[in-house]
Amino acid sequence: MAQLLVRNLENSVKARLQRRAKRHGHSMEEEVRNILRDAANREEKPEYGLGTEIAALFPKTGPDLQFEKLSIKIKPPNFEK
Repeated sequence: MAQLLVRNLENSVKARLQRRAKRHGHSMEEEVRNILRDAANREEKPEYGLGTEIAALFPKTGPDLQFEKLSIKIKPPNFEK
C-alpha cells in the first residue's frame, strides 16, 4: 500500500476531520482514506455541456451580433473560360 504525507494542513481542517471521523466511528486516518477513495472514484462530469463551453470561447458572438458593411466590392468568380 502507498503512503501519503500531507504537510501544512490547517489546524481547523484537522479538527473537522477528527470530528467527522468520530461521528463515523473511524480513526482520522481511516476517515481521510475514505474521503480520498470516494473523491478518486467519483466520475468527473463537466460542469456545463459542450455547446455552453464552445459559446464561452466566443463571447462577442450570437444572434444579436452586428456586422459592418464591407467597403469593397467582391466579384464572383468567372468559370466560363
